Amino acid sequence: MIILGISAFYHDSAAAIIVDGKIVAAAQEERFTRIKHDQSFPFQSIKFCLEFAKINIKDLNFVVFYEKPFLKFERLLETYIGFSPKGFKSFKVSMSAWIKEKLFQKNVIKKNLETVLSSKFDISKLLFSEHHVSHAASAFYPSPFKKSAIIIMDGVGEWATTSICLGENNKIKVLSEIHFPHSIGLLYSAFTYFLGFKVNSGEYKVMGLAPYGRPIFKDKILKNLIKIFDDGSFQMNQKYFNYSTGFTMTNNKFKKLFNMEIRKEGENLKQIHMDMATSIQKVIEIVVLRIVKKAFDLTKCDNLCLAGGVALNCVSNSKILEKKIFKNIWIQPASGDAGGSVGAALQGYHGHLNKKRIIKKEDPMNGSFLGPKFSNNEIKDTLKKLKINYKYLNTNQIINETAKFINKGNTVGWFQDRMEFGPRALGHRSILGDPRSKKMQKIMNLKIKFRESFRPFAPSIIKEEAKNWFNLSVDSPYMMLVAQLNQNKRINLKKNKKNLKGLNLLYVNRSKVPAITHVDYSARLQTVNKKYNPKFYKLIKKFKDFTKCPLLINTSFNVRGEPIVCSPKDAIECFMSTNLDLLVIENFFIKKTDQDKKLKNIYVREFELD
Repeated sequence: MIILGISAFYHDSAAAIIVDGKIVAAAQEERFTRIKHDQSFPFQSIKFCLEFAKINIKDLNFVVFYEKPFLKFERLLETYIGFSPKGFKSFKVSMSAWIKEKLFQKNVIKKNLETVLSSKFDISKLLFSEHHVSHAASAFYPSPFKKSAIIIMDGVGEWATTSICLGENNKIKVLSEIHFPHSIGLLYSAFTYFLGFKVNSGEYKVMGLAPYGRPIFKDKILKNLIKIFDDGSFQMNQKYFNYSTGFTMTNNKFKKLFNMEIRKEGENLKQIHMDMATSIQKVIEIVVLRIVKKAFDLTKCDNLCLAGGVALNCVSNSKILEKKIFKNIWIQPASGDAGGSVGAALQGYHGHLNKKRIIKKEDPMNGSFLGPKFSNNEIKDTLKKLKINYKYLNTNQIINETAKFINKGNTVGWFQDRMEFGPRALGHRSILGDPRSKKMQKIMNLKIKFRESFRPFAPSIIKEEAKNWFNLSVDSPYMMLVAQLNQNKRINLKKNKKNLKGLNLLYVNRSKVPAITHVDYSARLQTVNKKYNPKFYKLIKKFKDFTKCPLLINTSFNVRGEPIVCSPKDAIECFMSTNLDLLVIENFFIKKTDQDKKLKNIYVREFELD
C-alpha cells in the first residue's frame, strides 16, 4: 500500500511517501526551489519522494492532501460576514485568490499531479484530511505509544487552532477544540509582527530574545488581550487584533495599549522589545500548561504527543516536561505545516483504510533523516564543474581531520547522508564550531549566518554524556527541548557583570561552553544517537578525544533568509559566500584557503531578511 502525502498553498509545502505504513521519504519544497517557506505545489518534493522510493505513478494507491479547502473557505466567509462591513478590502483580495486558485483545489491538485507525474491521475485516489487531524497523525503514529493524548496548537487550520485528541492503536479521536479567531499561535505571531520580525518565520527569534527581558507586560496581556479559563480554553480580545479581516496582525489599539510603535526591521532592539518578548513567552507557557492539564484530565494517559507550529517552541515544551503532568512526551520534529504531509499520508493509511499500526523499537522518523542523499560520484562531478579544489579522504580520516580543524577554532560546513526533514539541522546539513570559544557565537552570527547577534546556538552532545552537562531527564534527538547547563559547568559572574541588562548580557562569559550557553544558562539541546546518526556521533566523540568536550555547536547549514542546503551545489555556494573555513561533503575535504580567490566574487550575493 503506497500513499503520497502533500501539504501546500499556505507555507512550508512538502511531500512524503509511505509504503505499507512505513515513512520512506519526506522533504520540503523550499529545499529544492531555494525559496524559504515556499508555499507552492511541491513538484520537486513529490518527484524526489517517488524517485527515492523507486515508485511509478501506477503504483500509487492514494494521494492525501493535508487539509480540507472547503472548510477553510467556509471559515473565511463566516469570519468576514461576522466582522462586516469591516475588512472589505481584505475580503476582496482574499475572495479573488480563492475564486481563481484555491476554491477548486481538487482540480488544481489533480492537474499539478499530472504535470509532475507525466501521466493521467485518477481523481478517486485523491483524499483530504483535516488540518489538525493531519498534525495529530504526524505526532501519534510515529510515536512509541500505543495510547496517547495528542495536543495540536498552531495558528489556524480550517477552524481549529487548538485540538486535544486521543490516539489509540490505529485511531485518532478529537476530544476538544478551540476555534478561530482564538489562537495562541496567532497571538504569538502578533507579537512577532509587532517586534519587527516576519510572521511564520520569526517566531523563534522572539523565543530567543525572551531571556534578555523582564515579563513586565505579562499582566497587561492577561488583562487585555487574552482571557484564560481553568479548563484550558481561552478567548482573545479581537479589539486589539487585525488578522481576521485586515492585512496586518495588530491595530492601533494594540499600539496604544503598549504605548509604542511597531518596530521596523533593522531598527535597534531596545530593552522594551526584549521585555515584550519575555512577557508573551511567559503568557504562552501559562496557556500551554493549562491545555496540557486539560488533556490529561480528558484522557488520563501517561503519554503525550505534540505537533503544530506551537510545538516548535522548545521552551514551552520543556515547561511541559518539567511539570511532569505526563510521564512521557514525544514531539514531531516537523511540527509545522511541512509535517502535515507525513500526517496526511499516515492518516490515509491508518484512519481511512483502517490498516493495523505496528509499534517498532526503531524510530519511524529515521532520526528525521528522510530527504535526499548524494553519492561521491555525484559530488565529484559537481566539484569539478564548479572548479573547487578538494582532498578525498576515507571516513575515518574525514572524522579525524574535521575534529582537529574544529579544535583549532575553525568553522565547518558539514554535509552528510540524507537531508533532515523539518526546521532543525541535526548533523547532516549543519554548520559546526567549537562551543568552548568565547568568540564563536559572534563569529557565526555576524560573519557566517549574517543574522542578529542575540540569536543563540544549539549544542549537539553524544547521548551518553548529556546528563553530565545538562539537567535533562530524557533524550532530545530532534532538538525540540531546552535544558539548563549543570552548575559544575558554569562560571561565577564577576560582580560588575551581575547587574547587566539586555544585549549587554550577550558576550559575558558564563560557562565552560560559552558559545552555546544562552543568557539564562539554557540551551536547545540535541542528544546524538550512535544508531541513527553514526558519522556525527563519531565526529563529536573524536572532538571529545582531543578536548574532553563531548559537544559541538550545531546550527543549520544556510545563511539568513535562505533554506537549509539540500544539494552539493547549494553547500558550495553557501560555503564560498560566507566566512566558513572548511566544507566537508561526504568524503570530500574542502578548505577555503585551497580555493581560487577569484571564485569568491562569483558567489557574492545579497541576503534576504527573514
